[in-house]
Amino acid sequence: MNLLIILITFITMEGLTWTIHKYAMHGLLWVLHRDHHDHSNTGHLEKNDYFFIIFAIPSFALMYFGSQQGFNYLFYIGMGVTLYGMGYFFVHDIFIHQRISFLKNTQNPYLLAIRRAHKQHHKHTGKERGECFGFLWVPIKYFKMYFTKKQR
Repeated sequence: MNLLIILITFITMEGLTWTIHKYAMHGLLWVLHRDHHDHSNTGHLEKNDYFFIIFAIPSFALMYFGSQQGFNYLFYIGMGVTLYGMGYFFVHDIFIHQRISFLKNTQNPYLLAIRRAHKQHHKHTGKERGECFGFLWVPIKYFKMYFTKKQR
């Protein structure tokens, strides 16, 4: 049952991420997200990196309070959020933005589709007219680009 809670939370996080990215990060919180699009920050860290802390706080709170009550469902929801955050960091920061050179020359159609959709997202440097706000699931046209190419 606990594994199911983690899995459902992880899957649910994709929808939450899309919504938060589109309406909060490209809305009221654009002040923190802007440098991720226009590359105005010259250092290694961006204001956008504060989102790591912003999203980690509720995750850790859920795990803390869930562990204080005998490792109840709150703990496992926090675990699902944490695992999603770890996946996000790996795919977004390491794989897509190459903060650590890893899988740079992959031919995996799924990873190529994710990378391409993210490039489409970043072609807009302003907060309006954005597209592809998802993380692990992006519009099907990007998957078709690489999966059909792989089958030829």
